[in-house]
Amino acid sequence: MFRTAVRNVLAHKARLLMTVLAVMLGVAFVSGTLVFTDTLGNAFRNQSAKSYDDVAVAIQTWADPSDEDSAAIDEATLEKIRALDGVEEATGRVSGFAGVADTDGKLIGNGWSNTGANFAPGDDGKDAQYTFTDGTGPVKDGQIALDKESASKGDYHVGGPVRVATNGPVKEYTLSGIFTTEDGAVNAGGSLVLFDTDVAQQLYLRPGKFADATVTAAAGASDQELLDAVKPLLPEDAEARTGAALAADDARMTEASVKSLTTMLLVFAGISLFVGVFLIANTFTMLIAQRTRELALMRAVGATRKQVKWAILMEAGVVGLIASVAGFLLGLGLATGLRSAMGLFGGKIPAGPLVVSPTAVVSAFAVGVLITVFAAWLPARRAAKIPPVAAMSSVHAVATTKSLIVRNAIGGVLTLFGSAAIVAGAVAGSDGRTILGVGAFFALVGVIVLIPLLSRPVIALARPLLSGVFGISGKLAAQNAVRNPRRTGATASALAIGLTLVTGISVLGVTLGQAVDKETTDNIKADYMVSMAGGDSLDASALTALRKADGVDAVSPQRSAWLTVDGEEEEVSASGVTPGDIEKVFNLKTVSGSLSSLKDGEIAVDRETAESYGWKTGDSVPITFEDDKKDNLKVGALYEGNQFLSPVLVDEDVVAPHESLADIREIWLTMDGGQSEANEHAVVDALGDNPAMSILDRQGIRDEFGGLVNTALNIMYALLAMALVIAVLGVVNTLAMSVFERQQEIGMVRAIGLDRRRVKRMIRLEAVVISLFGAVVGVALGTFLGWAIGKTLSGDIPGYVLVIPWGRLAIFLALAGLVGVLASLWPARSGAKLNMLTAIKTE
Repeated sequence: MFRTAVRNVLAHKARLLMTVLAVMLGVAFVSGTLVFTDTLGNAFRNQSAKSYDDVAVAIQTWADPSDEDSAAIDEATLEKIRALDGVEEATGRVSGFAGVADTDGKLIGNGWSNTGANFAPGDDGKDAQYTFTDGTGPVKDGQIALDKESASKGDYHVGGPVRVATNGPVKEYTLSGIFTTEDGAVNAGGSLVLFDTDVAQQLYLRPGKFADATVTAAAGASDQELLDAVKPLLPEDAEARTGAALAADDARMTEASVKSLTTMLLVFAGISLFVGVFLIANTFTMLIAQRTRELALMRAVGATRKQVKWAILMEAGVVGLIASVAGFLLGLGLATGLRSAMGLFGGKIPAGPLVVSPTAVVSAFAVGVLITVFAAWLPARRAAKIPPVAAMSSVHAVATTKSLIVRNAIGGVLTLFGSAAIVAGAVAGSDGRTILGVGAFFALVGVIVLIPLLSRPVIALARPLLSGVFGISGKLAAQNAVRNPRRTGATASALAIGLTLVTGISVLGVTLGQAVDKETTDNIKADYMVSMAGGDSLDASALTALRKADGVDAVSPQRSAWLTVDGEEEEVSASGVTPGDIEKVFNLKTVSGSLSSLKDGEIAVDRETAESYGWKTGDSVPITFEDDKKDNLKVGALYEGNQFLSPVLVDEDVVAPHESLADIREIWLTMDGGQSEANEHAVVDALGDNPAMSILDRQGIRDEFGGLVNTALNIMYALLAMALVIAVLGVVNTLAMSVFERQQEIGMVRAIGLDRRRVKRMIRLEAVVISLFGAVVGVALGTFLGWAIGKTLSGDIPGYVLVIPWGRLAIFLALAGLVGVLASLWPARSGAKLNMLTAIKTE
C-alpha cells in the first residue's frame, strides 16, 4: 500500500502542487519563527554573558540626582574595595541620556536607546568595556568619544566637533575617539557617548558620585568571597551581586522576551496552517472523487476499507513530508532574511551563528506531516466507506442527504450558541471577554460548517447580475459555483477565516484610533508639543527658552508631581502648570469654580477624583509634598477629566520649591498666528536646534497618540498575510482541479458554440464568485466580532463609538475579487486550451 501511495502521489503531482505549497508556507512560518527566535535569544544571551566576562561583582544603587541624600558610591568607597584581597580593579559608572544627530540633523536612535556614560580608564589609560578603533577616550571637559556606528551615521571624525544633546541645552564637544562595544543600546540602533568621568557625574548625578560600580577579580580569587567582602562597604540601599548571577538574570529575561515573541508568531503560523487545512482537505476530497473508479477497483481486488483509508493517509504523509523538507529550507531562508531585515530597520543583532535546534527541526516536520494527514483523514474515511459496486457505477461520490442534514444541524447549533455567547460577552463589558472568546470560537466553527448551505442563497443573489452582464458565461459560472457546495464552502472558508480576522482587527483598530484621535482633538488646543525623544524629563531651561521665543502666545509645562493626602495611603498625581496659559493650550471644561484660582495657589481637581475623595469647591485639602513638607491647598475648581493631564492641577510655582529637579514631561504652547513654518522655526531656534527634543504640531500630536494603533494594525496585517496567501492558493487549487474534473463538460460546451474567450470568462467569473462569497462571509463575521470586542473595551476608553471602516471593507471585497481574477489565470487558460474532441472522450 505504501508503494501504491507513492505511485499515486507521483501520478497526481500537478494536482497536489497547491497542497505542497500551502503546507510548505505554513511549515516555513513555523520553522522560520523557531530558528529566528532561537538565533535571537542565543545572540543576546552570548552578548550579555560576554559583557560580564570580567565582572566578579557588580554594584548597583538607585541614586537619584534630585535627592542629595539618595545612596551613591563615592571614590572613598571604591578605594576601600580596591584594597580588599583578591580585587584587581574597582570601576565607578554613571550614565544617562545623551544623543547625537545624523547627517540630516535627526537623532540617531529612538531616545530610549541613546546613552551617555563615563570613560573610566585604568592605570594603562584604557577602559576594558570599550575597544578604540581611532583616537582615545575623553580625559577632560570638552571631549567625548562615540561608538563606531553612530560616528559613521553622523559622518563624525576624530578631532572634529560633535553637538551632543542631553536633557539640557545642546553643547558642542570635540571628538577624541571612536570605539566598538557590545552595549545593548547600540545594538538596538542607538548611540553611546562617553564623557570624562567628572563631566558625566555633573551631567547625570552629583560631583564625585557614581550610580554603579564593577569589581574585577585578581587571578585565583573567588567571586563569592569578593561579594561577601564588598557588601559591608556599600551604602545601605546598594545592591551587590556576582557577574555570573547578573548574566544568568539577563539570560532569563532574554528567554522570557524571546518566548513572548515566539508565542505571538506561532499563533499567526497556526492561523496559516488552519487555513491550509481547508485547502488540503479540499484537494483530497476532489482527488478521491476523481479516482472513485480506481479506489473501487482496489476494493474489488481485495483491498479492505482500512487499507484504502491508510493508503490515502500515506499519500497525505508523503505530501506532508515533501512539503516539510521544502518548508524547513524556506524557513531557514526566512530566519536569515528577518535577521538581515532588522538591521535595515535600525536594529542590530549581535554576531553569532544561525541556531537550528532539534526542537525547530522536529516541530517543522511534525507540523507538516501531521497537519496534512489530519486534513486528509475525513476524505480518506469517506473514500473507505464507498462500496465497490456503488463506486463502479458512478464517476463521482456524492454526499448523502443525511450527511448534509446532520452537518447543517450541527453548524446551526454551533453558530447560534457562539453568536449568543458573543452577544452575552459584549453586554457584560470588560467582565465578558472570556465568554466572548469562547463564543467567537464556536461561531467561527459553526459558520465554517454551515458555509456550504450558505453558498446557494448567497450566490443566487448574484446570479441575475452575472447572467445579465456576462450572458451565458456568467450563468454557467454561477451554476458551477454552487454545483458542489462542499467544495465551494471549503474554498471560501479559507478566505472567510482570513478576512474575519483582518476585518475584526480593522473594525477594532479604526474604532480605537478614532476614539484616541477624538480625545486628542477635543482636549488639546496647543499648536505645538515639545518633549524629549526618549520620554525623559525636559530641562527647566527649555521652558525658560520657549517663554522668551518670538511669537509665543501661551506656554505651559506638564510638570509631574505627587501629593499625599493626609489620611490616605496612595499618592495623588498632579500636574504643575502655568495659570492663565493652561486654558489656552488645553480645552478644560469647568464643572464648578474657576481655573483662574490656580494663580492664587489653589488647586483644580477633575470631577471623578473629587467625587472619590468627597471634595467640593472651597474645601481645604491637607497634603504632603515629595519633600515631606505639609500644606493645606484649597480646591478652587472642579473640571471634567482630561487624558493628557493629571487629575490635580496646581501652579508650577507651588510645587517647584519642593522638588530639587523639575520633572517636566511635555511643554505645550500656542503661537501668534497658529501653526506655520516660521513659528515652527522659532520654536526650533529657541531650543537650540536640539535633535533630542521632539517638536510636534497638531497633526503630529494626533499621529503620536494614535500611531501605536496604526502600527499594531500594520503588524497584524503583515502577520496575517501568509494565511491570505494560502487562501488564494486554495482558490487556484479548486479551480485547477475543477477544470480537470470537468474536461468532458468543457469540451461539450465548446462543441455547441462556447468559444475559448467565453470559457475563460466562465472560469474567471466562477473564481470571482467563490472569492467574493468567502469575503462577504468573512467581512460580516469580522465586523460582528469587532463590534463585540469593542463593547468589552468601551468602558476603559473615553469617547468610544463604534466606527465601521466602510472604505477598508470595500477595499477588502475589491481585493477578494482581484484575488479571484488572478487565481483563475492558470485554470482559465488551461480550460480554454482543451481540445474539444479529446475532452469529450475523457471519462
